[in-house]
Amino acid sequence: MPTPDTNLYLVGFMGTGKTTVGRIVAQRLGFEPLDSDHEIERQHGKPVARIFAEEGETAFRSMEREFIEHGHPPASAVVACGGGLVVQPGLLALVQKKGVVICLHASIETILERTAGHGHRPLLNVENPEARLRELYAQREPIYRRAGTLILTDARSLDDIVNHVIRTYRREAADFGRARK
Repeated sequence: MPTPDTNLYLVGFMGTGKTTVGRIVAQRLGFEPLDSDHEIERQHGKPVARIFAEEGETAFRSMEREFIEHGHPPASAVVACGGGLVVQPGLLALVQKKGVVICLHASIETILERTAGHGHRPLLNVENPEARLRELYAQREPIYRRAGTLILTDARSLDDIVNHVIRTYRREAADFGRARK
């Protein structure tokens, strides 16, 4: 079965594996791997943490919207979306119009383990990162659950997750293509 060229958007909370899984999936599909945070950093010449510190979260969220609207190829890309991207009003619907959306999901315990000691996550640069993480997780989880097919990443090998994403993508991309005709 030929691979469609519909973009794949990986969404989900920080620490669920979007960037790592996205790179491997893109390589296997022959697509361009993109990470919204990395692309914003490249376009603006500074890390996300510095953008947050100097310009604020609102400015960063505008940059995310601009990236989704105009900053990436319309086809043959795997886009690992920043954890807060689809939480913004209207962005989940926009991403769903542009391609297949798959949500990578992990338990709060797994996310705590994966994000421990990562100073590059500006939303966790607070006095009590665990409490902040739990608060964000509770706020965002209902949106992630509506985003697209949910793929659990807890206690699974990277290869298993990648294969699951590719199978799901191929099925949903075929449906997406038929719906667009």
